[in-house]
Amino acid sequence: MKVSLFITCLSDAIYPRVGEAMVRLLAAYGVQLEFPQVQTCCGQPSYNSGYWDETRTAAKTILEAFDDSDFVVCPSGSCTYMIHHYPELFAEEPIWLEKAKRLQDKAYEFTQFLVQVLGITDIGASFPHKVTYHPSCHGSRLLGVKDEPLALLANVKGLELVPLPHAEDCCGFGGTFAIKMSDISGAMVTEKVDHVKETQAEVLVGLDMACLMNIAGNLRHRNEPVRVMHLAELLYEGVQTR
Repeated sequence: MKVSLFITCLSDAIYPRVGEAMVRLLAAYGVQLEFPQVQTCCGQPSYNSGYWDETRTAAKTILEAFDDSDFVVCPSGSCTYMIHHYPELFAEEPIWLEKAKRLQDKAYEFTQFLVQVLGITDIGASFPHKVTYHPSCHGSRLLGVKDEPLALLANVKGLELVPLPHAEDCCGFGGTFAIKMSDISGAMVTEKVDHVKETQAEVLVGLDMACLMNIAGNLRHRNEPVRVMHLAELLYEGVQTR
């Protein structure tokens, strides 16, 4: 079984520890992640901005990079769901359409892969902290990742999970939305951080570094001492310190 890591732009360039945590966690279960170095951006920024021709160029690179993989694992529900747009992009190109459908069927967000494919909900982690969870829009609403992260968190020893008020509300990032409508985006993330503060949690955890980056920026701006982590980082730290 060949399992490949689709690292995504943010994790690759800014948050490499997320990818490292995924690699080490999965290695403990005998999954040796391959890393096709030709991989690039999934094309989501250009797709959302209407530049579909440019998106097809990026998408073809992704399709070729992972064509011989049995599974593709990604630390972002947003980028994973972008792959679901590929069949639409290549509707008039039969060869590429077939590749797009194959990739869509074998691409999984990290917690999806752990729970749905490997059947793992308890990795034996310990993390004695008060934690709240932000479900990112693309992952929860479009990709349908809802129960998997909560099942993993429920089995972390010592972890106190505090519900985040209005958790389903968007954090305001939305990629190009944060640039084009910065005032609205800023108001949304300020509201999100207000709700995080209500929980009195020590740690905010999520599945998408774009959203977490946005929330973390607002927390730092307000001098709030809340640690922000991808779930893979939390689980790996919990395994290391148990």
